[in-house]
Amino acid sequence: MKKLKKIGIATSLIIMGSVLFAFKTDYFEVAKQIEIYTTLFKELNMYYIDEINPAKLTESAIKNMLNELDPYTVYYDEQGVEEAKINSLGEYSGIGAQSKYFNNKLVIVEIYEGFSADKAGIKTGDQIIKIDDIFVEDFNKKQASTLLKGASGSLVNMVIKRQEIFLNFELIREKILVNPVPHYQMITNEIGYIAFNKFNNKASSSVKNAFVDLKSQGMNKLILDLRGNPGGLLNEAISITNFFVPKNEIVVTTKAKINKWSEIYQTKKEPIDIEIPLVVLINRKSASASEIVAGSLQDLDRAVILGERSFGKGLVQRYRDLSYGTKFKLTISKYYTPSGRNIQELDYTNRKGNEIPKFSDTERHSFKTKNGRTVFDGGGIEPDIKIERPKATEATKALFKSDAIFNYVTNYYFKNSTIESPEKYIFNDTDYQDFISYIKQGNTTFKTVSEKKFDAAFKMAEKENLAKSIEISYQDLLLQLESQKMDALQLNKKEIKEHLSDEILNRYYFKKGEYQNHIVFNKSILEAIKILQNENQYNKILKNERN
Repeated sequence: MKKLKKIGIATSLIIMGSVLFAFKTDYFEVAKQIEIYTTLFKELNMYYIDEINPAKLTESAIKNMLNELDPYTVYYDEQGVEEAKINSLGEYSGIGAQSKYFNNKLVIVEIYEGFSADKAGIKTGDQIIKIDDIFVEDFNKKQASTLLKGASGSLVNMVIKRQEIFLNFELIREKILVNPVPHYQMITNEIGYIAFNKFNNKASSSVKNAFVDLKSQGMNKLILDLRGNPGGLLNEAISITNFFVPKNEIVVTTKAKINKWSEIYQTKKEPIDIEIPLVVLINRKSASASEIVAGSLQDLDRAVILGERSFGKGLVQRYRDLSYGTKFKLTISKYYTPSGRNIQELDYTNRKGNEIPKFSDTERHSFKTKNGRTVFDGGGIEPDIKIERPKATEATKALFKSDAIFNYVTNYYFKNSTIESPEKYIFNDTDYQDFISYIKQGNTTFKTVSEKKFDAAFKMAEKENLAKSIEISYQDLLLQLESQKMDALQLNKKEIKEHLSDEILNRYYFKKGEYQNHIVFNKSILEAIKILQNENQYNKILKNERN
């Protein structure tokens, strides 16, 4: 019996050895590295002098490993899986408010019109102190905001700090539908406008409903606004493209390492309107599925693309189930528009630390649209009509990343009980100077990289008892940096005013107020209206007849 057992083990080893030999070298290397990590982890857990947290160490190891790849390849723990599901499905049960951490404080950053938080009188800018019996400051940052979610119909009690006042609220959780079409309307008697900001599984049905409604109001020309839309589900992008192009038209092709994941996606249904003149708006934040819609409609000469060059995300991700209810979203393929171009901007394969080369910095290859117009790969979708905007200075980027605008608008809201209607509201130069005065007071996180580094260097000098002799020079240097920073902001004054205007309008009129204001004042929308009202120019662009 023992002899038979030995023979069985030997046979298994021979088979295993044969399989390993048949594998490519990289598969063997993967197995080798996994074994090294497993043995190291076991030794660490058994013999390290202090108690370790295995889950925390593993999460840190995974995070650092994925940091070497593109930013779209992501590991989700059990809680992250739920968040990803909400983003995909476009619905959840909660109070109808979005929250975010600012300086270790959990703050309401957006209220959804008509849901529990709105009806109860909670305001954007309110700080959440307590949720039921849990003080937020004592709870895990990553999970605190999820306490607001729960079964539809259940109660949640909240303690809110507004300005310096503490308020108590009792709310009923309800089903929240995340509408991917925050606004649509008729602009003129014949031009309709649809804005949508995400490709969840309700995107195509929501766009179609808006389209049908506008058609019933007399629409015979359309502006489709994809600015700021980061993308989402690939099948939704194909469905929306299908509204405007015939059945069996190739929309996008994917090429993957695994052959079965390399696919050709075609329109499967009869379109709803292949004649309506169409202008698609894009900007630097239009990415992924947004670029598939814009790129396919451009390649098929079905729409005029207007605005700024898009983000340039030519990669496709897919979710994979892992152990213990966790998931992994990884990049599995590159996608190509109907003309054959991949519009990926950043070359993650050849990254060097934080430096990521751009495909658009090297030679871009030309392709032809259906009517023979020249388009290019790499660097996103190039619009047919460009709306030039000045490049954001480093100071402006730091401003947008800080809490300065959010905090200023919170103060503005409580100082001003009302403002003009969205169609009339303008954040004027006097308001802008008030904002500049506010940020000069320094009660925000608005600091440039230079300021942060000088601050860190001075603190180190203090620690080493070397700061006394340089303190006056340091303060003078900070004043000079502050002056330079304000000058740099002036170069992007228009963009900063737009950002402030949007944030203010959202406080008074929700998301739809922003769009109602854009329709009257936004340069891209006004230019799109001109193009649609000039049939000759519109047709010349698509037929490649421009001089």
